[in-house]
Amino acid sequence: MIFDKEIISSFYRSLPEKINDVRDQLQRPLTLAEKILYAHLADMKVLAGLRRGTDYAEFTPDRVAMQDATAQMALLQFMVTGKEQTAVPATVHCDHLIIGHRDGESDLKTALDFNSEVYDFLSSVCSRYGMGFWKPGAGIIHQVILENYAFPGGLIIGTDSHTPTAGGLGMLAVGVGGADASDVMAGLRWELKVPEIIGVRLTGKLNGWTSPKDVILKLAGLLTVKGGTDRIIEYFGEGASSISCTGKATICNMGAETGATCSVFGYDKPMSDYLRATGRASVADIADGISSLLNSDPEVNDFPEKYFDRVIEINLSELEPHINGPFTPDRAIPVSHMKEEAEKNGWPLKISAGLIGSCTNSSFEDLSRSASVIKNAVSSGLGLKAEFIVIPGSEKIRNIAEKKGILDIFRQAGGRIFANACGPCIGQWLRDDGTEMKANTIIHSFNRNFAKRADGNPETHAFVASPEIVTAMSVAGDLTFNPLTDTVVNSKGRAVKLPEPEGDPLPEKGFEETMNGYQEPAKDKSHVEVKIRPGSARLQLLAPFEEFDPKNFRNMILLIKAKGKCTTDHISMAGAWLKFRGHLENISENYMTGAVNWFNGLTNLVVNQLTGEAGTVPSVARAYKSAGLSSVVVGEENFGEGSSREHAALEPRYLGVKLIIVKSFARIHETNLKKQGILALTFADGNDYERIREDDRFDVEGLESFAEGSRIRLKIIHSDGSSEYIETNHSYNENQISWFKAGSALNLIRKSNT
Repeated sequence: MIFDKEIISSFYRSLPEKINDVRDQLQRPLTLAEKILYAHLADMKVLAGLRRGTDYAEFTPDRVAMQDATAQMALLQFMVTGKEQTAVPATVHCDHLIIGHRDGESDLKTALDFNSEVYDFLSSVCSRYGMGFWKPGAGIIHQVILENYAFPGGLIIGTDSHTPTAGGLGMLAVGVGGADASDVMAGLRWELKVPEIIGVRLTGKLNGWTSPKDVILKLAGLLTVKGGTDRIIEYFGEGASSISCTGKATICNMGAETGATCSVFGYDKPMSDYLRATGRASVADIADGISSLLNSDPEVNDFPEKYFDRVIEINLSELEPHINGPFTPDRAIPVSHMKEEAEKNGWPLKISAGLIGSCTNSSFEDLSRSASVIKNAVSSGLGLKAEFIVIPGSEKIRNIAEKKGILDIFRQAGGRIFANACGPCIGQWLRDDGTEMKANTIIHSFNRNFAKRADGNPETHAFVASPEIVTAMSVAGDLTFNPLTDTVVNSKGRAVKLPEPEGDPLPEKGFEETMNGYQEPAKDKSHVEVKIRPGSARLQLLAPFEEFDPKNFRNMILLIKAKGKCTTDHISMAGAWLKFRGHLENISENYMTGAVNWFNGLTNLVVNQLTGEAGTVPSVARAYKSAGLSSVVVGEENFGEGSSREHAALEPRYLGVKLIIVKSFARIHETNLKKQGILALTFADGNDYERIREDDRFDVEGLESFAEGSRIRLKIIHSDGSSEYIETNHSYNENQISWFKAGSALNLIRKSNT
């Protein structure tokens, strides 16, 4: 089945004229990212004056995708716009709410029972408003999109930070907050700061133990977790064509860990092969005929320094497998250096669990190469020394892996197959192996490894590697093991060196056509009722936020000054809290509970300045709100790094936080804050962070004349009666200021429909 066939065909028919128009206006060769992005401009007349990395523009995405955790709030927002039908094709994918515990079958049954009201709500909304619905067990959103919806040259937005996975099929795919998604579904244009472009030239060819995962593991180390912010990463060079389509998707997926807006590869034969293997030969036929439009211009490849804002070169032939971590995905360690690093830092050396799959590395190629490692180990008298968990990315993958005997290889060695869902990757992992709150090491092929992310244990040292390396390390059971050089002693006392992994990019005869778990929207919507149980603890209709009032920005009180890394996992934890994603009041009880308080070094403990007593962050925020006081949050660099979850912006707004001041923001979180009517500012001088005291009050000056490009002055009033001023910057444009003054972007949409 080919979704959006006419939309795709129509887009390809119009693409030559659009690209010619872009080239005529810019009068220079074009990168691939520019071709795709500018072909989706809402108004081509603004193109000539656009400055990359500075100016905002409006775009028209081809599709919207949502996963079940973020979809709840996105759809609750969409419902209040008054629209009867989504303006662009949209889908919801149920992948986040399934807890990995025993095995796929039993875990899925548990999820269906526990989350039935949420699934009923999502299913009914999709049917009512014309959206496709992928039921629990059908697969992880990014893999399902890659297999069914992604097409070279297209533009998709999704309410998950790893939406860029579709860049592996030549698509610009951008993670956004739910408010952005609901806006686009309501028919509004999508606003984005025009990204700068990082060109990554790939030379040589991967070999041996090295895999596509190692490309992004190395790049994350080079760029760091914020080096890609407001930038697109575009891969090019002869090395790029040697990587499979799903390998490219892995690289694009984890580009989110650099803060990148998205990542993309040019169209090539591996992409064409993948389209054909997944039943989309007609799309491949068209794309094959216009391949020059789906790649950067030749001059860009020849002289990349002239057209990219930064150029990085990676020689695939010389690339070594990497292991990144712990606690951050950009600590890149070549496997040959891990022994030295682990011993120097005192990391637990015994591997308690190895996990492969998830949205990042669950392709047929990934699973077949990992299975070859297990098969070779077993035939040499070796077994698994760590718990081993496999997470297929979709029903299509699980089905072919089952029929090819791949999953049986894992099972026979003692591995467990979890459901086609996110599971441990997002904290949905119920461990019962005695590791609770104990120091231990896990290694996985996922994308993130923040503290407590996988299992809620801050002492779990999580490392990220390719599926092949994870599998080999699970056989050895030792973090210091290097499969390129080291041996493992088998049951007969013989030292065994593991052979290099082998596997095919695609099954020989392609994938079987399966639409298991897909629900089409109702043809007659008149009788469809959106299902929300009365008195539900998990779903709650939204009430509009109040509009801007200058008095709310006077005598503001500090809620928390966060110290160090403050990701969306710190701001609004996932794990057990996922069940409240559709209930703003209830989920607000997790706001900033993982953030470290600068004044006491503790999490979720701040002083209530009205009573002098200590309390949790949410309880103190509610106390300030009840007293009619707006509150302030202060943070450091890359605040809001990680997931796209807009709850990290909705919760503070609900709790009365009106102002957040940090040294720098992560892209998606900053946009989410703006959408919800929160004033998001950055210190003009980062050293001013140090000047904030625990009992400070704040006045924001000059908001009545809030304008694009202006600075905002804050008066800080100390408890001793003294005061001082600091300067702050903002990135609001005229349109975003209108959101702020309306109280939220949603308020503005609602006004336009009345």
